[in-house]
Amino acid sequence: MGDSFSYHILAPLAQSVNRYADNAALCIASTSYTYRQLAQRIAAIRRGIRQQGCADIIVALVVHDDIDTYASIFALWMEGKAYVPLHPNQPLERNLGIIRQVETRTVLDSVDTSPFDAVNTHNFLVDDDWQGECENWEASNDDALAYVLFTSGSTGVPKGVAISRRNVAAFMDSFWQTGISVGPDDRCLQAFDLTFDVSVQSFLVALTHGACLYTVPYGMVKYLYVAQLIQQERITFGAMAPSMLTYLRPYFDELDGSSLRVCILTAEACPTDLMEDWYRCAKNTDIYDFYGPTEATVYCTYYKLSRHSENISENGIISIGRPLANVRAIIVSEEGTLITGQEKGELCVSGDQVTQGYWNNPAKNAEAFFEKEVDGIVRRYYRTGDLCYRHASGNIMYCGRIDQQVKIQGFRVELGEIEYHTREYYNRQHRAVAIAFENAASLTEIALFVEKEEENPSQLLAYLRSKLPAYMVPARIVYCPYFPLNASDKIDRNQLRHEFGAN
Repeated sequence: MGDSFSYHILAPLAQSVNRYADNAALCIASTSYTYRQLAQRIAAIRRGIRQQGCADIIVALVVHDDIDTYASIFALWMEGKAYVPLHPNQPLERNLGIIRQVETRTVLDSVDTSPFDAVNTHNFLVDDDWQGECENWEASNDDALAYVLFTSGSTGVPKGVAISRRNVAAFMDSFWQTGISVGPDDRCLQAFDLTFDVSVQSFLVALTHGACLYTVPYGMVKYLYVAQLIQQERITFGAMAPSMLTYLRPYFDELDGSSLRVCILTAEACPTDLMEDWYRCAKNTDIYDFYGPTEATVYCTYYKLSRHSENISENGIISIGRPLANVRAIIVSEEGTLITGQEKGELCVSGDQVTQGYWNNPAKNAEAFFEKEVDGIVRRYYRTGDLCYRHASGNIMYCGRIDQQVKIQGFRVELGEIEYHTREYYNRQHRAVAIAFENAASLTEIALFVEKEEENPSQLLAYLRSKLPAYMVPARIVYCPYFPLNASDKIDRNQLRHEFGAN
């Protein structure tokens, strides 16, 4: 890819500022901020970074729902730095562990009082009165880091996915080649936390094309707030997880989604019947199913649904489609051989969007990445861990996870992390198994099984809430006197699921 990072991100943002200075760039909790105000905040934060003499290349950014958080991302990029997002509502111990992993001494927080003030970090705020304009929009090395996102880790320690500026540039180039367009008249939805990679697509697509980005404040009932935005603000473009639509489904007859021009469904499998119902609500909408692991920079395949003909699906799940322009996808057997027919295997992807690896984790890198010659060219591939096959049409069908990772509310979760913290709570005296199940509303939740006599789970739940994000805390805890074993003397998870009621 010959284009530079600045062409894809920084230069288009500068164009938005220059062309649409007085247009709304962000709408946060019903307050609008113009592109001029965003540019001023970017410049002020850059000034603060310089005044404080910040030497760290990676800066921990506490991601609040405010203009300064969004401005900080661009300010850090312009200063040649990367950000690692810390959610203010996640356990402090987890966030401090992330800070230790990336070895940064700098925490950028937009609030006056920060929980990080009490630890050995450098926390700086910027001068709110400074009204300078943005300057020096040049980009730094394309191979430099853009951000590091930490996802669930099976050892109990989150693992960092390091995404470079080149990865982001390749993604943006791929995204626009799908034929989707966004302009200054669009009102775009930002429904994902800034600790989740789809947020990068949400704010970049809007802010690099002069559109207005509408966010969801923390503490709100997300699906109800999104429904309100769609209807009252006449949202035209948005990415959502299918689980959000599942919550909205009882209100489809009342919800006016006619303003939606483009709707992306992502972060988890997309049910066919849900889409059929959504079409009746989103009457003028082009709907896309986008798929991708964080390691491949937001999305790596996509499928445009048809309103008037049958969509390709497997067991009621919409196809994840074909690779994006800067992605190559193959399916390999358990032995690592290339599958060219319609047999199932592991989906593996390569290209400029694929990360160079996990942060300071050579063992995981050796496990997740490999080189393979395909069509006479040796490429570096990432193992997605997803079981897939190629449909006769050429589209890729998703059949589930090969390992024990699952999607909860759009977040990728390794069940082993929940099991790890449970064992730690019991001083490793009792075994634990976490299993994903569908509740009555067809949403994925977690059941936690503990090999122990029955007890009140309240203290265990309190401990898990101190260690894990809310979406990883089990919805159900079941105590079992013993765990059933299968023929290989391994814990029989299927029997646990059926025998003890996690169906």
